[in-house]
Amino acid sequence: MKLRGEKISCLTAYDASFSALIDKAGVDVILVGDSLGMVIQGHTTTVPVLMDTMVYHTRCVSRARERALVIADLPFLSYATEAAAAVNTARLMQDGGAHMIKLEGARPDLVAFLVEQGVPVCGHLGLQPQSINRLGGYKVQGRAPVDADKIMQDALALEAAGSSLLVLECVPASLAGAISQRLKIPVIGIGAGLDCDGQVLVLYDVLNIGIGKRPRFSRDFMQGAGSIEAALQNYHKAVKNTEFPAIEHSF
Repeated sequence: MKLRGEKISCLTAYDASFSALIDKAGVDVILVGDSLGMVIQGHTTTVPVLMDTMVYHTRCVSRARERALVIADLPFLSYATEAAAAVNTARLMQDGGAHMIKLEGARPDLVAFLVEQGVPVCGHLGLQPQSINRLGGYKVQGRAPVDADKIMQDALALEAAGSSLLVLECVPASLAGAISQRLKIPVIGIGAGLDCDGQVLVLYDVLNIGIGKRPRFSRDFMQGAGSIEAALQNYHKAVKNTEFPAIEHSF
């Protein structure tokens, strides 16, 4: 899809019913995100999400989809070592049915290890929610030139290690566009501008049913849609037609 210039649509899902609806709407990728800790469990961060929880929700999602690629997050500290990453990745793929796993941070050695075991890996740079206690808040990353260069070098390192995809969260649109152009693998943006190879949003933000404030980079696709199915289809079409994100959704 990247090679032919077709944008990639991605949404989070955490259960069978929404998984089936997203799949039917034509969305390309379903991410079982540890964002469930906030939108499902009511936590203020993703840090409390347990491995058992991720496996359970991944299993629910994978049972209902027919065509979409399913990516599942490795939760906080579940991949601190190669041994832990191997065990927990196996759980997400064997028990949960995930096709690919996602991990946060510049961990090229760990990515290379997992790829060597036959695991498709999605990286995640920019704002890393699992590191929120170190970052001190949900802030845009990579504004300063030195920070932007670090993210670019980390992205190149993850690609060289064998990552199949990269998520960029809350980085300046210019930086995300430069990384997308530089990398051969697809770059999926969230709060990262229009020039990424695809977009991902949290399902509950798209439907405007989250319990917290909807992030600036998201859009309420329920507005004027008439039904959940129509809202999901509108999101998918907006990504494909480069109508989302707009300038107001970017940094």
